Amino acid sequence: MGIDSLLAQVRGTLERVEPHEAAAEAAGGAYLVDTRPEFQRRASGTIPGALLVERNHLEWRCDPSSEGALPEATDKGVRWIVLCDEGYASSLAAASLRTLGLDATDLVGGFQAWRRAGLPVTPP
Repeated sequence: MGIDSLLAQVRGTLERVEPHEAAAEAAGGAYLVDTRPEFQRRASGTIPGALLVERNHLEWRCDPSSEGALPEATDKGVRWIVLCDEGYASSLAAASLRTLGLDATDLVGGFQAWRRAGLPVTPP
């Protein structure tokens, strides 16, 4: 199986959200998790209120049973909306969180789609 097939398979298990849907869910208590590396955040800015968790720490920080869990990771019912720069790596990351039993999905089009939608972004 190649990456394109894997990505399609993974996305078939997610109820991915568009930028305005993600903003509404965040306003209702879901957490946006920005997994982009620091150099991308520095160059493009961030989403106000998003949790910054680089991809290589994601599972440990979001799983409430982990010693390294974020304070926001209170139980398996917490809603996580994962985003990357363009919405590819975040699909795989959200699927990984779902494998741990967490309620996770990702943002279609990632940070770039959020910005194009005119939603709030902190300046770089």
